[in-house]
Amino acid sequence: MNLILQGGALPTFLLEKIIAATGASTAEPRPPQVVRIKDATRTAEFDALIPLIEAEKLDWAFVDRDKTLSDFGLICFDMDSTLITIECIDELADFAGKKAEVSAVTEAAMRGEIDYRESLRRRLALMAGLDARVLARVFGERLLLSPGARELLEAVQQAGLRTAILSGGFTYFTERLRIELGFDFATSNELEIAGGKLTGRVVGDIIDAAAKAHHLARLRDELGLRRDQVIAVGDGANDLMMMAEAGLSVAYQAKPATRAKADVAINFGGLDALLKLFD
Repeated sequence: MNLILQGGALPTFLLEKIIAATGASTAEPRPPQVVRIKDATRTAEFDALIPLIEAEKLDWAFVDRDKTLSDFGLICFDMDSTLITIECIDELADFAGKKAEVSAVTEAAMRGEIDYRESLRRRLALMAGLDARVLARVFGERLLLSPGARELLEAVQQAGLRTAILSGGFTYFTERLRIELGFDFATSNELEIAGGKLTGRVVGDIIDAAAKAHHLARLRDELGLRRDQVIAVGDGANDLMMMAEAGLSVAYQAKPATRAKADVAINFGGLDALLKLFD
């Protein structure tokens, strides 16, 4: 494996500690601000250095040697706080005057402290009766792509990868993003609307962590891909099962528990920092 560090300057003392912790052979600087450490193994000793690495504002990644972007065939994204900068459900709650209450439940669910299904039911119940027209306002006024998202998508599409949004969010947003950005697939929860208002429920089964992992595995199999040909990008506990089904798991601006289980941690760069991992 290669360990790739990018972002800030890498102090010599920290580089020496990383080489010792990973058993690496050589370190190769690649301007601007990228260091490739060859023949590295992720160990508990490396994990103990992560706080020091992140204190230097460095992103880190373990990737197979000689892997190119075109070696992959599928990349799957979580939507809220990953592909986009907001949690759509929190912004909807803002229009209902309940953002603080809903955001607190969202954060607990992202940390894995509350079952996702239960957290979604609790949050949606607080928005029963909300005018459905606020969906358009959230999309038009508040939804922004994460930095580097468009650049990453253009690069992976040019490299021939298929693209998917696998989200515990809502179809109103995922379908518009699918069409606008040219994603091949999208799946998420459908909000129930009656009389022009949200009912506080979803239509059909809830898309939770297990469902996201199932859809990734289904797409992988339908496309005839191996696990090592799939990239999954997420930020919360609800993404861990999906990320475990991929050959390369990417934690983007993620909670500590998610970063700890990922192959790649992007905390300071944009999503397009992923492109610097491949020649």
